[in-house]
Amino acid sequence: MSLAFLLTTLIVVVTPGTGVVYTLAAGLSHGRRASVIAAFGCTLGIVPHLAATITGLATLLHTSAVAYEVVKYLGVGYLLYMAWATLRDKDALTVEAAEARPAARVIASGVLINLLNPKLTMFFVAFLPQFVPAGEPGSLATMLQLSAVFMALTFVVFAAYGMCAAAVRHHVLARPQVMTGIRRVFAACFVGLSARLAVA
Repeated sequence: MSLAFLLTTLIVVVTPGTGVVYTLAAGLSHGRRASVIAAFGCTLGIVPHLAATITGLATLLHTSAVAYEVVKYLGVGYLLYMAWATLRDKDALTVEAAEARPAARVIASGVLINLLNPKLTMFFVAFLPQFVPAGEPGSLATMLQLSAVFMALTFVVFAAYGMCAAAVRHHVLARPQVMTGIRRVFAACFVGLSARLAVA
């Protein structure tokens, strides 16, 4: 495993995106447990991209403009839905609701956020193959190994983001105006990310 792969992967994972915003929101809204579950959900959302790469579906998305646009705009639509849901749910940032949200729902949202992110597919199509020896017997094992490293880094970094957010949660919840502002910031982030994805 090369240092170039580790450094580039770390940069990709650490750079704030939809998964980071979602995990931060989970940590602030529902505490440490929810932030870790959200990080797990976002990590789990990488699996379909890996499966698509192995089966060749990712190549179809890469070569077919229509298929890519469909996935892209599904992602845009879901991010806009997340923005609307964040603004609508004014009671989300409450101490009483910290453990109320089912883990399955948190995971499902995290999976959908990354599942509908065509940039992940492009990562597996354009970046990962550069470190996989083509045509060699161990190429599949190498791809799975590198993907496992990518997923592990994703989980650790996202969980760290969420835990940091959860650490300041009670200080934030004590100030209703700050809570309202944070909810609007998260909604704006989702809208901004959807716009960036739409024009990508």
